[in-house]
Amino acid sequence: AGARACAMRLKRRRHPKLAEDGVLFGVVHHFLLQGWSPSQIAGTLKRMWPDDLDRRVSHETIYNCIYAMPRGELRKELIACLRRAQAKRMPRSRGQDRRGQLPDAVSIHLRPPEANERAFPGHWEGDLLKGAANRSAVGVLVERSSRLVMLAKLKDATAASALEGFTAKLRSIAEPMRKTLTYDRGKEMARHPELTEATGIRVYFCDPRSPWQRGSCENINGLLRQYLPKGTDLSVYSQEELDAIADRLNNRPRAIHGFYPPIAVYQAMLEKLTQASHSLQ
Repeated sequence: AGARACAMRLKRRRHPKLAEDGVLFGVVHHFLLQGWSPSQIAGTLKRMWPDDLDRRVSHETIYNCIYAMPRGELRKELIACLRRAQAKRMPRSRGQDRRGQLPDAVSIHLRPPEANERAFPGHWEGDLLKGAANRSAVGVLVERSSRLVMLAKLKDATAASALEGFTAKLRSIAEPMRKTLTYDRGKEMARHPELTEATGIRVYFCDPRSPWQRGSCENINGLLRQYLPKGTDLSVYSQEELDAIADRLNNRPRAIHGFYPPIAVYQAMLEKLTQASHSLQ
């Protein structure tokens, strides 16, 4: 009995998994600074070391470790990593029904059936992320299957700038991955026929005031506010800086992909499409 009690006391005194001087804490700390959530970190560790419990930790343990820290710069730094720029995403104010009056707009309900299924790659969602007083904007593109995000620098929120920015970004990807683009009825997409002519991508439009029809874009927009806060002048960001932000999001593990990052899923899909194309030749 005495030996059992001694063993229990030693077990209780065991070095915590996330001790600040431990290797695992350093790994978790690194990923938090990269913008990963505790759930993404925990899932990735489990995927990488499925049989090594000493290298795995739950997301709750990560949260508890951070909030149990004594007050200081490290605790402050890590708590800041947990926060999104906006605790609660508010619906956009649409005002009067001024959106939706676009020439030759094709409804989302006429989109090819495969575009409705996330199992098929090459179908995108698009939006504008607007800056202070709606004077500046960044173009957002999200691939529906992999959740890969691309950001386009725009001069402003006009149709001419949207056409230029989205055309450049869509032309940068392989042609087999340019099938459809689903967009809301914002006036910046008034020149969508020219976008289709320049890139080969077919554009379909959501119903008015129906952001859930572009769920991937809405989710990414919330994450982007961590890097591009509301009320800032988005014109100060270069295309290189926007690409770096997109890279950070694309390299975050996603639970929906078994904690593989979107970039890995996207590249695997592109490779399959390329192989299938070669086999038909």
